[in-house]
This record gives sequence, structure tokens and C-alpha cells, in this order.
Amino acid sequence: MTTSPEPRFEKWLDQIEERSAALRSAAGKAPSGSRIPACPDWTVPDLLEHVGGVQRFWAATVAAGPAPRPPADGEVPDRTPTGDLLEWSARSTVALLGALRAAGADARCWTWWADSGNAATAGAVARHHVQLAAVHVRDAQDAAGVPEPLPSGLAMDAIDEFLHVGFGSMDGWPHSPSRVALVADEGRTWTLILDETGASAVRSATGEGRPEADATVWAPASDLLLALYRRVPWDSGTLRVTGDDALVRQLVVWPPLD
Repeated sequence: MTTSPEPRFEKWLDQIEERSAALRSAAGKAPSGSRIPACPDWTVPDLLEHVGGVQRFWAATVAAGPAPRPPADGEVPDRTPTGDLLEWSARSTVALLGALRAAGADARCWTWWADSGNAATAGAVARHHVQLAAVHVRDAQDAAGVPEPLPSGLAMDAIDEFLHVGFGSMDGWPHSPSRVALVADEGRTWTLILDETGASAVRSATGEGRPEADATVWAPASDLLLALYRRVPWDSGTLRVTGDDALVRQLVVWPPLD
């Protein structure tokens, strides 16, 4: 196992640490018992417990190495909060980062997306956790009434990961074959190709040719990612849609989200 993470891996670890701290900061500013607008069944403490539990689950998963199944509940240490919730949350982040650093970027482990052909490694887990932490920071900020855009570079990488891993792991598209282009104002485009085999994404930069699309959505990368996560409505006015509006609405509700 490597002990010298590649630069991108180290950056993802830094982003997990920074976004997890931002989550706790926003949670601390939210009124006691306030609910998460995008997940109304959750309060802010529920959100902290969810994120911390997920981080501890993946810490155990990465530490276990290559495996045919995820760890059982009894194999995930301290998954249930004890003591002060913010302190337990901070320890959860430390556990995840420690497991990732100890394993190294190329270490293999169980992932739910392995069958899609995407990498099942500690590096892939780290990248995935950046977007999870970032979106849940926004949840806490919404509950506190102080929403902020996601950092642009982080959001663009998270969109790329969401499309290739999240959509790429879905079963066949249940509607007519279609193409949807997502255009970030920062200069990157993804064309999502939807058919009976599922979804695949073609990435392109400004000035490069890209596949024709039946619908196109323009927005800052932060809003594109939050819309994919159903945190920002597609008709909110921050996203500009041309082409087949109905197709965009079908796309929004296709993937199940936790």
C-alpha cells in the first residue's frame, strides 16, 4: 500500500476535512431542533448523526480492504453517537481521514459502484465523500438561514463524479433515448447520454465540440450540483433550461437519493 498519496488524493482529503468542519460550524449556528429544508424529516442533529455514521462506515470499509460485501453494523466502531454530538462528529471525520491516509489512494475496497466499472479504491471513496460533505454543508446552512455557494472547483469535480459514478451505476433509462447537456458557467460541459443501458457522460471544455442534446441546462457549477441533488429546484430561476423541459423533469427524479 502506498503511504504517499497522489496530489489529487491529498486535495480530496483536505476538502473532506474543511467541508466537515464547515458542516459543524453551520450546524452550530442553526436554531435548536431546526429542520433540513431538503430533507424535512431530518433535524440538524439528525444530519450530523447521518454524516458521522456514513464517515465511520466508510472508514471501516476502507480499513477492511478488498471485500465481497460492506462491513456489518457490528463491524463499524462507534457508529452511534455518544457524548457531545459535535465532538463525536469531529471524531468521525478523523476516523475517515485516518483510514484513507493509512490505506493510500490506490488501495482497493468494497464500494457500491464497483459494478459500474468505476474505481473501487480509497481514492474513489475520498472523492465521493467530498461531494457528500459539500452538499450536506449546504443542508446545514439552509437550516441556519445562511446558504452559501459551493466552492467552484469542488463543485465541478463533484458533478463529474456524480454523473460518472451516480448516474453511471443506474439501471436502464426508463424513457425514450435522450441526451441532456449540463453546462457550467465556469467553462465545462457534460452531456448525459440516456438509453436502455443506463447513462453515460461525455465531458468537454469550452470551445470543444460536444454531442447534440435534447435539453440543455446552464448554471454555475454549484447550482448544477445542488440541482442534481434536488437542493435547488430546476425551475428556481438560477438554472437556464432550453429544449425539452419534460426531459429535464424526468431526469431529476430518476436516481434515488438518500
